[in-house]
Amino acid sequence: MGMSDANTPIRFFMGANTPGGFVGYLDDLYDPADGWRAYLIKSGPGTGKASLMRRVLNRMTEYGLESEAILCSSDPDSLDGVRFPQLKACIIDATAPHVIEPKYWGAVEQIVNLSACMDSKTLHQNAPEIMEATAACSALHARCRKFLGAAASLLGDSCRIAGEYTDQGKILRSAARIAVREFGGKADRPGKETRRFLSAVTPQGLLVFHETLQALCPRIYSLEDEHGASSRLLLEELRRRALEAGLDVISCACPLFPDDKLEHLLIPSIGVGFTTSNPWHKADFPVYRRIHAARFTDLEGLRTRKQLLSFNRRAAKELLNEAVSIAAEAKAAHDEMEKWNIRAMDWEGATILTSWLISEFEELATERFPFEGRE
Repeated sequence: MGMSDANTPIRFFMGANTPGGFVGYLDDLYDPADGWRAYLIKSGPGTGKASLMRRVLNRMTEYGLESEAILCSSDPDSLDGVRFPQLKACIIDATAPHVIEPKYWGAVEQIVNLSACMDSKTLHQNAPEIMEATAACSALHARCRKFLGAAASLLGDSCRIAGEYTDQGKILRSAARIAVREFGGKADRPGKETRRFLSAVTPQGLLVFHETLQALCPRIYSLEDEHGASSRLLLEELRRRALEAGLDVISCACPLFPDDKLEHLLIPSIGVGFTTSNPWHKADFPVYRRIHAARFTDLEGLRTRKQLLSFNRRAAKELLNEAVSIAAEAKAAHDEMEKWNIRAMDWEGATILTSWLISEFEELATERFPFEGRE
């Protein structure tokens, strides 16, 4: 997977809060069959997981390594993982809700047990308060999902309505033309698909990492489509044709419809990307080409449904704003949970563990990536 330079790490979300619960493509973070190694951190909130990963990230950046930062959608300022494709190595926060257990103990995965640095006796004395804060955080995440579900229901209705006035054949023909121009013909073997979230509903609002898209894909097609009927079909067809052409793709689903709606498609090996631009996340930067849903749509017919579409848009906006507010409340509750652990941590022990992990990565860097001119 091509990456930009190490000073601008590629950023994705570990997963997203969706109407159906947390969704994360954890199996796509590393490939045991391709020689990857994964360091899985096990520990509670506030125990220095993100700080540990940031220190390794900074050290490997000094080595000139390309990196991919995996961020937490519940707190976009916090790391949930870092990947170094050149080393075929990663560190991942493998605790709930994104639990990863080793499949090949030692051979591929290694546990980084920060919880060994927690003073469990002190924590046990505060168990009732910790349990209360944990329950409050979980309840807020569940409430947030209800609002996401309600917004998804309305936006799904608008997509269905727009679909009635959409020329599917014209979309498929357009995808075929783009594919011939950008992808070439069918390959002997299909490309590989990696799944990520490029966007998420977070305590900071609806975030999308457009910088990642721009860094990996200098040539971007922006699909201007408010209702998603055209872009959904166009992206799915482009994904199919890119894989047929033997190209590796990064598929990024919509967090409101993670099972059936692509929002972005990245093909770094050829520097081509496709993004959906709508009122929720506008592609308000220069792009190679803008494709408007209007060219595939019976606009006169769609205007007859204008009133309902306007209602759905307004109501969905209110619901999503409320989901963001609740996500911010959940983060505040999570911060309360962290306070107990921060006080009960052996930070000297955590520093020793961090130093060990940095040395592990330095050894990998020396073995696999013989840099010149390194200090």
